[in-house]
Amino acid sequence: MATVIQSALVVGGGFSGMSAAIEMRKRGIHVDLVEIDPDWRNYGAGISIGGPTLRAFRTLGILERFLQEGYACDGLDIYAPNGTLLSQVDTPRIAGDDVPGSGAVMRPVLARILADATRSSGTDVRLGCTLNGFEQDVDGVTVDFSDGNRRRYDLLIGADGLYSQLRRSLLPDAPKPRYSGQGVWRAVLPRPAQITRTMLWVGDHLKVGLNPVSRSEMYLFVNEDRPHNDHVPPEQFLTRLKALLENFSASEVRAARDSLDEHSLVIFRPLEGLLVEQPWYRGRVVLIGDTVHATTPHLASGACIGIEDAIVLAEELERRASLADALQAFQLRRWERCRMVVHNSARLGEIEISGGDKAEHMRIMHESFAALIRPI
Repeated sequence: MATVIQSALVVGGGFSGMSAAIEMRKRGIHVDLVEIDPDWRNYGAGISIGGPTLRAFRTLGILERFLQEGYACDGLDIYAPNGTLLSQVDTPRIAGDDVPGSGAVMRPVLARILADATRSSGTDVRLGCTLNGFEQDVDGVTVDFSDGNRRRYDLLIGADGLYSQLRRSLLPDAPKPRYSGQGVWRAVLPRPAQITRTMLWVGDHLKVGLNPVSRSEMYLFVNEDRPHNDHVPPEQFLTRLKALLENFSASEVRAARDSLDEHSLVIFRPLEGLLVEQPWYRGRVVLIGDTVHATTPHLASGACIGIEDAIVLAEELERRASLADALQAFQLRRWERCRMVVHNSARLGEIEISGGDKAEHMRIMHESFAALIRPI
């Protein structure tokens, strides 16, 4: 296949960076990927997966393995804190009639699936390494690496996440991550047989969910309104999470609370967002994923839009007659979709914090999901 570049460097071995490497290698582009973590770790509990993400997995070629190691299901049930069913939400099967419309997976499991696919693609992966600096001209980008090497590429792709060093270098006036006023607690628990799809309990200033991530495990998540982004010592995670769950009398939530103990994997993080104004490229350097559009998890679409960035970028590198045309086309296809996810997710959080209009909340969710199932 003919593309407008022959070589690319991906900085960052997260979901979007690995996806970019996989898709470019399909098109015969030589790809180096550098990841600063020598162990290529991915922290966290579960990650919710929607139909658009499953569609992206099919494009990447990892869907079958996800279905083996993760969990796919149809639909979402929403309850009051006492267990009264409020509504049921359908999840269309947009990845194919044979693929459920939603699901979840452990973050480290998805990272391992993508890492294996990245290595199998022929990408040259270099761990414990990042770039110290770069210089670009009309013909390419010269990169100085932290290991002392210097190499030249046709394209440099920044996928180094929310606190990107490359973004600060390329776009020094870009906004910084913004705290949303909410935090999320997550824990991994054994999955009872009756938990077969996503269940959500909505209370005042708290939202609790249970989501299967495999045949034997599920993850618990709690969104908490937190006016101040104060530090929570890890040794307090378990007791604080159990205390939050006291507000819910639904039997499934009580059972999840009772199963938490000192051996449970409990994680807390503040929810932050970021949207960098377009364009996301300068010359031969382009930024993708959380580096330019980090979102809170209210639409379960952060990983999705980052992976989609990678797919669209590779497609445009193949379709266009010049790199400048390809990057402009990439930006045009990605801007409104990513802006919508970041802004609508933030608005959902604002409504939850203020106790605002529940009809607006539901309308935003339905409109967002309808937009996300459209082709990318």
